[in-house]
Amino acid sequence: MDATQVDDLRAGLRRFVARELAPHVDAWDEAGEFPRELYRRAGQLGLLGLGYPERLGGMPCDLATRLVAVEEIARAGSGGLLAGLFSHHIALPPLLAAGRAELQQRVIPPVLAGEAVAALAVTEPGGGSDVARLATTARREGEHYVVDGEKVFVTSGLRADWLTVAVRTGGPGAGGISLMVVPGDAPGLARAPLKKMGWWCSDTAHLRFDGVRVPAQHLIGDEHGGFGLIMENFNGERLALAAGAVAFAQVTHDEALDWARRRRTFGRALVEHQVVRHRLMDMRMRIAASRAFLRDVTRRLDTAGAAPDAETVADLCLLKNHATRTLQWCADAAVQILGGMGYMRGTKSERIYREVKVMTIGGGTDEIMKELAARQLGV
Repeated sequence: MDATQVDDLRAGLRRFVARELAPHVDAWDEAGEFPRELYRRAGQLGLLGLGYPERLGGMPCDLATRLVAVEEIARAGSGGLLAGLFSHHIALPPLLAAGRAELQQRVIPPVLAGEAVAALAVTEPGGGSDVARLATTARREGEHYVVDGEKVFVTSGLRADWLTVAVRTGGPGAGGISLMVVPGDAPGLARAPLKKMGWWCSDTAHLRFDGVRVPAQHLIGDEHGGFGLIMENFNGERLALAAGAVAFAQVTHDEALDWARRRRTFGRALVEHQVVRHRLMDMRMRIAASRAFLRDVTRRLDTAGAAPDAETVADLCLLKNHATRTLQWCADAAVQILGGMGYMRGTKSERIYREVKVMTIGGGTDEIMKELAARQLGV
């Protein structure tokens, strides 16, 4: 896309958020879900297909353009909406990178059109960030794999029509892991909702696989070759989390500034108090620094394509930490500025404050990110 097209995309998304998302976010949060029809509406706008090839119903673009969508949808002030609406961005990339052409054609176009929902299932109840220890098994029986095990914290896991699932097809460790696409209606698949601190309108599921038979053609890439695909997929997830964190930090700043201008205390506007002005400037400073870091890493990833160098991967990990810490600080500052209203449901800052921790944990915890960055740099 050229600059004019990107500007048009941003303007269209801003109208979409103002008219069709922001007025309903509070109700969706209380309901614990957003309407499935929203996927179809997003598909009609081309929002779900950004970055995917035309042959599969997508709209090719660079990472920087895809992040425009993250930034604009974040204006609605709901991480759950952002995560649920874009869950396909962590479910489909392995299939796009290494899946059979016929399986890509069957799965991807309906998802990009909003007619189907895709989710990624990697984390397990006893595994957390240690993917190499996953215990869900898939044993080959003729033309099928038989899957047994559990997955947890699966975004869009309750409503997903397609699940990209990490399984153990071989021995212990990273070398025995594979990825496969499991139909959401497969017999033996059970789903249960999980109640969370935040991301209320995004369904989050615990999945149980009990003798689930999956066609062997649904294997993604080579058998036992899934670990590398999972690690590569994490790069995109971490970039999206960082972009979302910067965008939500901006939302908290804007809400706090608006409130400080309107709220009067001790005979003058709240913003006229030096301590409030300074806190707002600290928010602005941290957001600007995180945004600059985000743009730099995004540019380097766009240049590198599918093979970023070790330094870029390391900086991506550190960016994820830096951006989520910025969000954590800004969300706290915004709630403090809003005072009692910041503690009330219905403000964006209250919702974002509750959602901060999932941003620091998802895609790899702060501790894992530091360790991975150090290893990439040979420290």
